[in-house]
Amino acid sequence: MSDQVRTIGVLTSGGDAPGMNAAIRAVVRQGIAKGMKVKGIKRGYSGLLNEEIEELTKRSVSDTIQKGGTILQTARCAEMRTPEGPKKAAEICRKHGIDGIVVIGGDGSFMGAQLISHEGINTIGVPGTIDLDIACTEYTIGFDTAVNTAMEAIDKVRDTSTSHERCSIIEVMGREAGYIALWCGIANGAEDILLPEKYDYDEQKLIDNIIANRKKGKQHHIIINAEGIGHSTSMAKRIEAATGVETRATILGHMQRGGSPTCKDRVYASIMGAYAADLLYEGKTNRVVGYMHGEYMDFDIDEALAMKKEISEYQYEVSRMLST
Repeated sequence: MSDQVRTIGVLTSGGDAPGMNAAIRAVVRQGIAKGMKVKGIKRGYSGLLNEEIEELTKRSVSDTIQKGGTILQTARCAEMRTPEGPKKAAEICRKHGIDGIVVIGGDGSFMGAQLISHEGINTIGVPGTIDLDIACTEYTIGFDTAVNTAMEAIDKVRDTSTSHERCSIIEVMGREAGYIALWCGIANGAEDILLPEKYDYDEQKLIDNIIANRKKGKQHHIIINAEGIGHSTSMAKRIEAATGVETRATILGHMQRGGSPTCKDRVYASIMGAYAADLLYEGKTNRVVGYMHGEYMDFDIDEALAMKKEISEYQYEVSRMLST
């Protein structure tokens, strides 16, 4: 063990994601197994700056792996975006004897980890976001559960949409990333998928597609709309007025963040959490844990934040072909 890393902290930041508790549990138990003390930091960076810190034991994280949300709770923290915020965070870490921190969250959370690292506290990021929008990894904690939750809800809406011969616009989460919409569009056999990365805001194409499908005898029309495009209710009114087809909007919202995590989210999050504790044990800092090409690995935070993640052109073309 590095002489400098004897006590580590763990926090969850930004939006919550199913599987975060599995990652917390793994950080705690792997850290203790390596001979380190582990402290839980409540409410993300906001809790760190307010010194909401408590020591965790193996028992502290017992019976948590199956729970959704985060037992450490989470919050946004504008103060971390100021020059004083990271300095204060590092000082509080030193005051509480914390040599390194595991930050479970998305890109915004990693920016905070990067700044704390520059202040001399070892930091490791673990990708926890349902949006699957972190470029250095093929997997992010919570995506698998969220997309399955959305898929099951869309199946139910589709049943009633068919019964009433409606068009249904179903809005899923994803402000800047369309991965949930894309995956649900393929998995649910949607007729149209609207992604922030691809949508040209030409509603006439949607209208023409609905009319053409109705002439072919289709009894329903499913449009998956990403949150980043939004305005599903007003879009439904315009489409109904233009097509004469009854059109309803369903916004799935934060139900996608909740619920017991899937097996994949529990297992992958557990391995990532343990990996993060190992990196701190080895004295590493300014790293992000990722999963690429079937392997768990780590990247420099600076490098990870500079990467861009695009929607796969092939997957998008397949989704369009399968919808016709």
